[in-house]
Amino acid sequence: MDIRSLKGSIVALVTPFHADGSVNFDKLQELVEWHIENKTDAILALGTTGESSTMTHEEDDAVLRRVIETAAGRVPVIAGTGSNSTQTMLEKSLRAERLGADGLLLITPYYNKGNPDGIYRHFAVVADAVGIPCILYNVPGRTGCAISVENVEKLSRHPNICGIKEASGDMSYAMKIAHCVGPDFALWSGNDDITLPLLSIGGSGVISVWANIMPRACHDMVMDYLEGRREQAAAAAVKYLDLMNGLFLEVNPIPVKTAMNLMGLEAGPFRLPLCEMTEAHTAQLRGLLEEAGLVK
Repeated sequence: MDIRSLKGSIVALVTPFHADGSVNFDKLQELVEWHIENKTDAILALGTTGESSTMTHEEDDAVLRRVIETAAGRVPVIAGTGSNSTQTMLEKSLRAERLGADGLLLITPYYNKGNPDGIYRHFAVVADAVGIPCILYNVPGRTGCAISVENVEKLSRHPNICGIKEASGDMSYAMKIAHCVGPDFALWSGNDDITLPLLSIGGSGVISVWANIMPRACHDMVMDYLEGRREQAAAAAVKYLDLMNGLFLEVNPIPVKTAMNLMGLEAGPFRLPLCEMTEAHTAQLRGLLEEAGLVK
């Protein structure tokens, strides 16, 4: 499926685990079906929220394969294939393409970072080698480095790079790259709390953590804005803002998986170094879920 014209809500899907830490493939399949039923527009597997950093390459492939098989062409599936090793990212990207992914999400090289030219080449090497569209991922709060405005400008002209997930939370940066947005390059919000501001400067939607617990509401909010029902979209954004922020009381995906477990969605435990939320934060999150009518 072509993701170049995609708009709406892309869920940054959690990876559900059994109590022993193994992947719960039955629950994974259930979640994909639930998202499709609730109008999620595309599924991102193996992103930060999917805990791919603690999974083996074999597990990555198995998860992606199950998501693609379950989606069965009903919605696009995007694979997070990033690494701080460009060669590893290239190998993972080629495997994801062979498995049938519709697109790739490529992160900046965390830890070793790279200078501006190295970061440019980190993305270009993969985009040159694969035959499916690539989305850049800018999240300096987690990686320790950002994609410079100049590199966004250059990479946006690459025929196989179709957009950017902008998760810095810096609206000044977003404004500086907004002129790159057009029919061949999309701007995706990587922060649920500023989805509407990014839509206002030409964004296509959100790659969302919040959609894991409220997929229909997330889809509706984005489409209401894009289709001109902006007061309705703004009302939803304000109504659920505290809950969106509550999903970051601790490092993602700890709060969202906790929320899903409280809701009976059975996301399961985490893999170290991620672990359970504090009791105080769990109580705070439960209160937000109660206010939203998601738990009693």
